Amino acid sequence: MQDKDMPDWEKRFRAPRVSLPDWAEDAPDRSLFVSNATGTYELYAWDRSTGEQRQVTDRPNGTTDGVLTPDGAWIWWFDDKDGDEFGVWRRQRFDGGEDELAAPGLDPSYPAGLALGRDGRTAIVGRSTDEDGTTIHLARTGEPPTEIYRHRESAGVGDLSHDGRLIAIEHTEHGDAMHSALRVLRPDGTAVAELDDTKGGAEELGLEVLGFAPVDGDPRLLIGHQRRGRWEPLVWDVATGEETDLALELPGDVSAEWYPDGTGLLIAHSFEARSELFRYDLARRELVRIPTPAGSVSGATARPDGSVEYLWSSAAEPSAVRSTTGQVVLDPPGMKSPGSVPVEDVWVEGPGGRIHALVQRPAGTEGPLPTVFDIHGGPTWHDSDAFAAGPAAWVDHGYAVVRVNYRGSTGYGRAWTDALKHRVGLIELEDIAAVREWAVTSGLADPSRIVLTGGSWGGYLTLLGLGTQPDAWTVGIAAVPVADYVTAYHDEMESLKALDRTLLGGTPEEVPERFEASSPLTYVDRVQAPVYISAGVNDPRCPIRQIDNYVKRLEARSAVHEVYRYDAGHGSLVVDERIKQVRLELDFAERHLKHSSASGV
Repeated sequence: MQDKDMPDWEKRFRAPRVSLPDWAEDAPDRSLFVSNATGTYELYAWDRSTGEQRQVTDRPNGTTDGVLTPDGAWIWWFDDKDGDEFGVWRRQRFDGGEDELAAPGLDPSYPAGLALGRDGRTAIVGRSTDEDGTTIHLARTGEPPTEIYRHRESAGVGDLSHDGRLIAIEHTEHGDAMHSALRVLRPDGTAVAELDDTKGGAEELGLEVLGFAPVDGDPRLLIGHQRRGRWEPLVWDVATGEETDLALELPGDVSAEWYPDGTGLLIAHSFEARSELFRYDLARRELVRIPTPAGSVSGATARPDGSVEYLWSSAAEPSAVRSTTGQVVLDPPGMKSPGSVPVEDVWVEGPGGRIHALVQRPAGTEGPLPTVFDIHGGPTWHDSDAFAAGPAAWVDHGYAVVRVNYRGSTGYGRAWTDALKHRVGLIELEDIAAVREWAVTSGLADPSRIVLTGGSWGGYLTLLGLGTQPDAWTVGIAAVPVADYVTAYHDEMESLKALDRTLLGGTPEEVPERFEASSPLTYVDRVQAPVYISAGVNDPRCPIRQIDNYVKRLEARSAVHEVYRYDAGHGSLVVDERIKQVRLELDFAERHLKHSSASGV
């Protein structure tokens, strides 16, 4: 098919896209980015001094996890054979050559963080397995790796100090997988310092590692905390224990990273589905806004010359890597993605407080319209005013699209994020139901043509919603969902088991009533709407067996359903496969909604 004959929705998936380039700390002209230029998301090396770009990885299921060594000599990338997230780190020289095992002696595992030393031979490698829990290893070229940390609960590598003498890790030894504590170790595994904000019960707080100061001998560690009910940065002097609270007067969540000279911080502020950037001068304690267009910044980095590069988009405009110098930093060649319609903000009163939703509707249309409730995953994530090909495809086909930042979503304070504990799934669906009621009473949505859809946690909420709210939804489309919560728990990767224990307050054996109340399988016989399910056969997050259990129950009562299984893990990095899935979803909705041919389907 020629580009001119291709529908816009397909062009949005096929148009080459790039991630924000990472760059080597001591060789800033050497960069690494991800692109779908070949039709599969892979890693690319970019020498800024010459302009040369080179594809680094080439795997059937794609590759997105890669890191440059600080000297720019090597690219580390994670090799999971079947897209199941279980594998080993490999490395390749920046200039090309054969791949080799990056940390010989470490068996395959799920990744649990990675930090690379400036000496070109040291790495701190985090691993997670069902048998061992989390282990962290010091790996040096030519030497066998040394274990420096082990615990049954989830943990991960945060960062390695500039001089290689300090290692920051996040851990959940207290048993709450949603709220990490911090520990700083020496390379021999002995502890230097500990910071733990967890206090038990509903008041537990979390910490996260944002990075050591980029200066030799500097023990300052930038961390994120939730002491005022939202994510904010502070500087922790590991040597003295002194904490410098920035106390930024910004609503919403705030993150940060160091400027390369260590004198300032690049501040990323997320609030009500938009984001913006600031520079914070540590000596002057001064915050200065960095101009960016209205929309969402999904990544930003400060360069050695003081400029800032950032990946920006809005619901209406495709993503681009921009710079505060005014330039587009990285513009992939080939077909350009069409834009879409902007989002409208809607606020709805719900049982737990005001709910924020983002609405897109076809230009020039009036309701009531066939409407898609596209539910985000996570659950600790949020939809934002950012470009997304999936919702835009529905809009192109005549649907209004509603995306709900239900309780559990990030960006609205810790209380909103933490509210879903114990009544997992049911709380989120209360918020979604409130927004559905608004959509119908406002005249936006045709109540006889409403699709509930989502992927991962959004797929879980889709199946749970079809069973607990059977009269509310006309069609359900669930991608890589949790369908049978008990079986999913027993089959999933260990880090997700820890998260489920935190959310539900224990294991299926300890709190069976909570797992039963939150499992879509419990309500499968109440489902009335036609159901479409897609699933990766190698998925470690929402494993295939528990989906098969749900499907068998649909089959037993001859419920209308279709299942599509594909050879990948938790979603696909192959563009053709993603387009195929969207086409199947659009077709399923069209057939079961008897949607007008005037919509363009």
